[in-house]
Amino acid sequence: MFQSEYLEMMTKTHPVVIYSLYLPILIFLLYYGYTYKSLATSSILLFFLLGIFAWTFVEYVLHRFIFHFVSENPRLKKVVYKLHGIHHEYPRDRERLFMPPVPSLVVASFFFGLQYLLMGWHVLAFFPGFLFGYLLYGSMHYAIHAFSPPSYLKALWRNHHLHHYKYPDQGFGVSSVLWDHIFGTIPPRK
Repeated sequence: MFQSEYLEMMTKTHPVVIYSLYLPILIFLLYYGYTYKSLATSSILLFFLLGIFAWTFVEYVLHRFIFHFVSENPRLKKVVYKLHGIHHEYPRDRERLFMPPVPSLVVASFFFGLQYLLMGWHVLAFFPGFLFGYLLYGSMHYAIHAFSPPSYLKALWRNHHLHHYKYPDQGFGVSSVLWDHIFGTIPPRK
């Protein structure tokens, strides 16, 4: 992707790096919300589950409208290619299936700030659910590209592989096909 060996190294990451980065944050935020902001257990559970659900929608929107953005502008084409096009060109590159830590933290901070503005301290339960949704997505995406699918992932595997190899304008959900069903972007069954 880059001429610089250092920049090239920064575009790659292993899932363990992302888990070790976000799991402690996720746990800390839940603990802090419960202990210091007196969020009720039922509220934490509800907002956590809503965060996971919200992630599936954000995943779909980002994948469909940002990562597959079509433009005639050469600079914008290059940005979109570096964001996601390289993944379509080399879908089996295991080191580029998770977003690297630095840009990932920038994006996560943006979402945390936005969610805090929308829901106040409930973000301490919602954002960990959102992060957990991201980790589930990343884990499924990694499994889909790196291994033969277990039976419970076959529908997601099929959907994502059709997106990569036959219908790039369909099948945008990775961790869920819900939004593909709702917005009519499920790849044909044949």
